[in-house]
Formats: sequence, C-alpha cells, structure tokens
Amino acid sequence: MSSASLHQRPLHNPLTDPNPISPPSSQTSQKPTSFLQSRTTLFLLLSLLAILGVLYPYIQFPSNGFLSYASKSSNPFESKWRDYSLPKAAAFVAKNNTLIVCIVSEPYLPFLNNWLISIVRQKHHEKVLVIAEDYPTLFKVNERWPGHAVIIPPVLESQTAHKFGSQGFFNFTSRRPRHLLQILELGYNVMYNDVDMVWLVDPFQYLEGKHDIYFMDDMAAVKPLNHSHGLPPPGKKGRPYICSCMIYARPTDGAKLVMKKWIEEMQIQPWSRAKKANDQPAFNWALNKTAGQVDMYLLPQSGFPTGGLYFRNKTWVKETKGMHVIIHNNYIVGFEKKTKRFRDYGFWLVDDYSSESPLGRLD
Repeated sequence: MSSASLHQRPLHNPLTDPNPISPPSSQTSQKPTSFLQSRTTLFLLLSLLAILGVLYPYIQFPSNGFLSYASKSSNPFESKWRDYSLPKAAAFVAKNNTLIVCIVSEPYLPFLNNWLISIVRQKHHEKVLVIAEDYPTLFKVNERWPGHAVIIPPVLESQTAHKFGSQGFFNFTSRRPRHLLQILELGYNVMYNDVDMVWLVDPFQYLEGKHDIYFMDDMAAVKPLNHSHGLPPPGKKGRPYICSCMIYARPTDGAKLVMKKWIEEMQIQPWSRAKKANDQPAFNWALNKTAGQVDMYLLPQSGFPTGGLYFRNKTWVKETKGMHVIIHNNYIVGFEKKTKRFRDYGFWLVDDYSSESPLGRLD
C-alpha cells in the first residue's frame, strides 16, 4: 500500500548553530511571520494527531494492506443491532419457551423470505429467530422485522462462498451445532430449519411425546407408512443417513449431548480439498454414538420426505397425498436450480405472495 506522509524541513535553530549569524535589521520585521507559520504548522499537526486518535478504534489494517472501516458504525440503527445478543433476541422472540431458528447469509435471503411465507400461513412466524451470518442480513431483516435477527460472533465474510462441498459451505454449516447448543443452554425448545424448505402443514402436531430430539430421514428409499420412529440402523458407511436440515430439540441433557458430540465429530473430520466435508455426516456420527443415551424420534417419512423422494417419485407423492408437512428442496445443487424446481411445483411463494412475509418484497 502506498501511504502519504508529511515532511517538514528542519527549522534553523540559532542555539545550536556553530556559526550563528545575526539577521540584518531589514529582516527583523519578518520574524513574527515566520514564527507564526511554525506555530500554525505545529497546531495543524497536533490537530491531525488528535483526529487520528479519535478515528483509530474504527480503522482496521487488513492483511491486504488497504485501510477499511471496521465493523463499528456511527449509525445508531446499525450499532443497536450489532450489540443485540442471543439471550436478548431469544427472550424477545420465544413463544411458549420455543424458538424456530434458521441460519442465513445474504445469498439465501430470497429462500428465507419464501420459507417465512409458508410459516406465516401456519401462524408460527412470531417465534422465528434468524441467525444472520453477515451484517447485511442482520440489518436487512431487522430493518423490516425488528428484533427477529441476531448475529453471533465471529462473523463470516459476507462474500464467503457457500457452494455445496466448498470450504465456505463447511464454515457456514459447521457453526450450526454451536448455535443450537447455545439456545438449549438458555433453556429453550428449538426447531431448526434450512430455508430451502416450505411448510404445508403445522409440524408441531407431529412432535409426539417428550423425546430429547426429533429429526427426519434423508433416504430416498420408500419406507412403510408405519415405519419405526427409532434411529435407523447404520448404512454402508457405518452411520445412519439422517438429514441435519430439520431438527427439533428440547433443552434436555440428552439433546445437549448430541450437540456437543456433533461439534466434536466436526473437529475430528474437518474440511479438506481431498475430503469436502459438510456438517451432516458428523451429525449422523453424533446420533449413532449417543443413541443409547439419548431419547430420539424419527419423524414420519410421509410428512417429512427428502427432496430425493418427493421430487423424484410421483407415484409415492400421489399415494401419500394429504400427508405432507414440510418439503425440503434438497438433492439438487444451486440457487437457480432450487428456485426453478420450487416454481415448477408451485412452492416459490415470493413471486406472488411476498406481501405475506414479514420482510415484504426484497427486490
């Protein structure tokens, strides 16, 4: 980085000059002017230092060498939400001691809006808390829907790639169990959803009993309607195949144990170029290793099908018509492809019903 610096010629000092020369009388009248100029220069330098001292806490020096303003802001609106903590947000949003949580970065805002419309229709939107992974998301949501978004440091770069299988995607999803554990530690029931989902029916009526944790299968193979609600047996890789996209957990020791084990498993198997991991295998290992200590409940496949089943098996969809609760738009990669598929099936609600969302139209 090139930087500008101030240079000042050294002032003549008669006290140190080995051959002092007395100025002629004709220059005597110019001394006050010279003295005044030096005082003015000194004053300007001191003023500049004072200004830099005030601005220094707001300036950061990133590794690329370019000056940029840090996350602090003089905007009262932004400052308010930067200081908005998870305990405050949870207390504000929770209803019946329950939160519905999603984790969103700026590229996913259209899917957030689409998901919200479907939740509004089931009258559960007031308990939704958006965990923003960047400041643009935090400010946008709270501008439209005050108090319903919070950011949990450290904050990811807003331009971080979230392509499935990328390190950015791993960094994004690896924070999920930590966020959920924090909420459980605060004493709340929490339902987590990916935002590439739509609610067709109220899912809470399917949370039977008082189990520690509820989840949905990610297998596309058809199960009998009366399938077991226990954790499925391990597959070829030694673990089950449960989706980390939809989780409901109560603030029990069992649910907290799963989250802690999930965090541990992700540390054991970090992302690498050779092994482009995501959070789901670690979640399955955590479930598998805690199954004997935790009360788990597999939600009915007919109500909570994976995208690999719902969008690829028309016969099954007809046979289970009227039973579908939440549809997940997975088994497909890319925003454009997901959007097109939702449009094709009439699930891209933001085109015609954005006024139903607390966020309104985001265009």
